[in-house]
Amino acid sequence: MEDLDPIKLKAELDQFKKEKEKIRNLMGQIGGKHAERNDRRINLIFICAISFIALNDFLHHVAGMHTPIPSLLSLEIAVLLVSIKIIWMMHKSTKVEHFQFWILNSIEYRLNDVAKQLRGLEKTVTKYHSDGEEEGKGS
Repeated sequence: MEDLDPIKLKAELDQFKKEKEKIRNLMGQIGGKHAERNDRRINLIFICAISFIALNDFLHHVAGMHTPIPSLLSLEIAVLLVSIKIIWMMHKSTKVEHFQFWILNSIEYRLNDVAKQLRGLEKTVTKYHSDGEEEGKGS
């Protein structure tokens, strides 16, 4: 069994921590805690606006009160707000899908690099193994 070298393990751990921090910084650029707060605020604004429009129509039709926004206009505004919200969600989804593609592309690149190294190691092992067999037959 291979002995574990503490110096090599420490170096690997440090490398892992650096990569983890790099990924954390990238995630922060794409959208971290700050973006989550903004998303909640925007969602709250949309909910409040649509609730206000629904309350306006409720007061107009059920309570018979005169409201500042006509019913047809409030319906059009509500549809517009929902459409804007859907477009905004599609935009956010596109950003997430782009990031996932970037991560998968990075993983594929690293896997190809490891596969290339493995092929090189296989060639080296095959070369030394076949050289060793030839020397054994000759003696």
